[in-house]
Amino acid sequence: MGRFGFVIPRLIQLVPVAIGITIITFFLIHLIPGDPVVALLGNHYSDASAHALRAALGLDKPLWNQYLIFLGNLLHGDLGNSIYYEEPVRDLIFSRIEPTVWLVVYAAALSAIISVPLGMLAALKRDSVIDQAIRGFFLVALAMPAFWVGIILVLIFSIHFSIFPVSGFGDTIPSHIEDLFLPALTIALSFGAVLIRSLRNSTLSVLRADYVDTARAKGLPNRVILGRHVLRNALLSTVTIFGVNIAFLMGATVIVENVFALGGIGQLLVSAIQQRDYAVVQGITLLIAFFVIVINLLTDVAYGLLDPRVQQ
Repeated sequence: MGRFGFVIPRLIQLVPVAIGITIITFFLIHLIPGDPVVALLGNHYSDASAHALRAALGLDKPLWNQYLIFLGNLLHGDLGNSIYYEEPVRDLIFSRIEPTVWLVVYAAALSAIISVPLGMLAALKRDSVIDQAIRGFFLVALAMPAFWVGIILVLIFSIHFSIFPVSGFGDTIPSHIEDLFLPALTIALSFGAVLIRSLRNSTLSVLRADYVDTARAKGLPNRVILGRHVLRNALLSTVTIFGVNIAFLMGATVIVENVFALGGIGQLLVSAIQQRDYAVVQGITLLIAFFVIVINLLTDVAYGLLDPRVQQ
């Protein structure tokens, strides 16, 4: 089937996974304490008005009937209507998705830029002061809550030194890059800690391989050995770790968006949970789950590109 013959079976496997995600998403959101009807009516609440609104929203039907209606609408690309914003969830999400996409891509890029050289350096300087400093710093960064790291970065680089803005997304590409640097760095510091540890361990393993000794015996320069033989093979496990932990990155964006008031779907998700806006929470959760599934599939493809032996 070729190196990428495994892609089609992976796509087929995504069908039951997607169905399972819709079931979990739908029923878990209905377990959140609180009634959206009560939240919407507020001081105007009465039994008659609550009954009428619940019937209008379809919340008076059994949960399984509500799920089947939700699934049928989903197959037609309809995520429902927001009961709080009174507009289609699809339009609401697409109006807020740009800051989130920018933040995810930016944080992933920063994580790679930070992790690859530092992970390699830590492996090459094994058990030295440099190795211990790199591992210690990023271990602390991993242990710190994302919102706390974000607040500290704002206090230092936005308020004290006034280098970066406190919040916002910007209007142009250069302003996006500037405004999102601190939020992306907040995520990259903790996410990079996982990648550095993986890359360091895999690099140490590759450096002990026979083909590296053979390359040295042939008199190849160190930069050629490191780039062509060591880095490429060491990245195999790190690429897998990156794909597996992409859900962590998506979860971190929800917190970080609220710290930096970016106005993305992470901030929208938090407000929708507080407002018991079922349709919005379901729509955003499904979007994030779909994104994680696609990233995992692309991780498999990247693994195939890096390792010609992949024939799954």
